[in-house]
Amino acid sequence: MSDTLILIDNKDDWGPFYPSENVLTFKEYLDSYSASGVNASAEKSSRLRIINLCRNNRYLSAGYYCSLLAEARGHGVIPSVRTLNDLSQKALYQLELNYMPAMLSKKIAPSEGKAQIKVLSFFGTTTDPEYSELARKLFEHFPCPILEITLRHDKRWKVEMLKTRNHSILDDASETAFAKALDDFSRKVWRKKRSKKKFRFDLAILVDPDEKMPPSDKTALKRFIAAGKSHGIDCELITQKDYLRLPEYDGLFIRTTTAINHYTYRFAKRAEAEDMVVIDDSTSILRCTNKIYLADLFRRNKVPSPQTELIHKGAPQQVTALEDKISYPMVLKIPDGAFSVGVEKVSNRQELTTVIERLFKKSALLLVQEFLYTDFDWRIGVLNNKVIYACRYYMVRNHWQIYQHGENKTASGNFDTLPISEIPKAVLDAAMKATRVIGNGFYGVDIKEKNGLGYVIEVNDNPSIDSGVEDKYLGDELYSIIMAELLRRMESRRSRN
Repeated sequence: MSDTLILIDNKDDWGPFYPSENVLTFKEYLDSYSASGVNASAEKSSRLRIINLCRNNRYLSAGYYCSLLAEARGHGVIPSVRTLNDLSQKALYQLELNYMPAMLSKKIAPSEGKAQIKVLSFFGTTTDPEYSELARKLFEHFPCPILEITLRHDKRWKVEMLKTRNHSILDDASETAFAKALDDFSRKVWRKKRSKKKFRFDLAILVDPDEKMPPSDKTALKRFIAAGKSHGIDCELITQKDYLRLPEYDGLFIRTTTAINHYTYRFAKRAEAEDMVVIDDSTSILRCTNKIYLADLFRRNKVPSPQTELIHKGAPQQVTALEDKISYPMVLKIPDGAFSVGVEKVSNRQELTTVIERLFKKSALLLVQEFLYTDFDWRIGVLNNKVIYACRYYMVRNHWQIYQHGENKTASGNFDTLPISEIPKAVLDAAMKATRVIGNGFYGVDIKEKNGLGYVIEVNDNPSIDSGVEDKYLGDELYSIIMAELLRRMESRRSRN
């Protein structure tokens, strides 16, 4: 569990707002390591988050020492010392603003005499919808309670200055907006009474409401939440905007498609830094989301897979060498594609050179594999080196893949969900050999079965669990198995600490 404390200079500073036992003066926090009633044993079982609202945050001021001391005590604090240092010098924070000109490019030029605009951001929100995205982006880089953003127009709009401000400068309307933002950010800890039912652990489930093909549909997410409750886990759906709230939780379960150059990887790394239980862990994301890495890993560890060659940009002679090693048809893949995106089949040299030229615009390296046609692909779900479900995904009718992407929609083939006892031994062995060299996370192994052998196509670190598909055989038991493993890991982490 995570508790939130709000630190101020003196009690009078909180006069306009709702009284709360979670509001302390900096002196009260300074005088007691256990932070006014939070004893040492409680600190071991919960994480304190500090919101520093001291009036002065300049170097060596009380506000500066407030953040410094919070970090020294292992408490999450906003703003951090790094944020205070970065915002103290324009040369430092300007380095982080390279993306701002594009974000402001659509803003029209000002009327005469309005070449400068000041915007107040409260925990990444603002009362003016025009600047909502700007405030959110700046908050991700410089998380602090109140940020004054100065925009200036000089041929184009740009961020001229960033400055931390204190709530004491706010008028009545701004105080209301600030209180709401603070309320939302801190989960209303001083206004909302906790449920009578106490949960042992808090689990964040990261989702993207706008994702077209998410790993879990809405019904599946509800079943995860229900399974969590049965195990004493309070599950909450979070999104990209909740990055700074991660320390509130004991674990992170990622249910949106992962990638290295994506916020999901940053979430995994941040959660690991907070000593949280994480599925998918950052190492699994790194190893699974790049097919180049997987191909080399499989080769070195003798994991059965289709014959695979790597080609790199700027070497046209590779075409002849490929034809000597792999027969047509061949399958070309970009390293980080998902759901069959960036995967193409070629049947002759002309198609090969055309597709190579097109895909090299996306990646400097490509995979080329032998084509193994089967009516279906096995998907074997593995959690902590144990098989927990098995599906057969059939190819789209008159197509060679389980997904067929059109201009306006994506088609998918049929499926079967089977008991584990019906998995052919060659398929089971291939799945286990592939996942052992990756880790002990949650994986979906795609395998083609041909002539009594299993060939691993890829390992997904973020496998699909959709209602009525992967859970069709086990039902609610599948969700319970996954939540039970998360519970086991959170209990182990707590006992270790």
